[in-house]
Amino acid sequence: MRCAQEIRWEPPARGWVALNTDGSVKNGQAAAGGVLRDESGRILKAFAGNVGEASITRAEMEGIVYGLRMAWEEGFRRVVIQTDSQAAIQLIEGADERTPHFLAVQSARRLLDREWQVRLVHVFREGNYAADYLASVGHRLPIGFHSREEPDPLLNYWMYFDVMGVETSRMINI
Repeated sequence: MRCAQEIRWEPPARGWVALNTDGSVKNGQAAAGGVLRDESGRILKAFAGNVGEASITRAEMEGIVYGLRMAWEEGFRRVVIQTDSQAAIQLIEGADERTPHFLAVQSARRLLDREWQVRLVHVFREGNYAADYLASVGHRLPIGFHSREEPDPLLNYWMYFDVMGVETSRMINI
């Protein structure tokens, strides 16, 4: 049975930051993007990157790893990662070492082992539009990741909807 569920961006608890990440593949070329923000939805830092030829899971993993490094370097020690990639979460939390994404998984696990609190949370795409937008920006960039503190107008558009709590309907299985 299916029913409609209202989805929106969920802000982190007070004292935490949200790291929303997403990956994208178009014509075999992968990209990733993400945004760090506080409990009020204010952008702390955003990034987009061109991963080159890769799978969607690799793009998702690269976005998570880059976002974690950025959060650590910015001094945040309580981070909730919000990603729409169940596969990436399962790889990071799993014990299976036989994956083509082994290096990215190991990088993520090493980052998670540092002295900080990090939670991995699955969110639906409808609650992750800002990161989705940034992943699409990554396709237009040279190879590598690029960060920014000031958002562009279109990112501001998506952030406004998040801050205002605008919901999007999604049909889910129950």
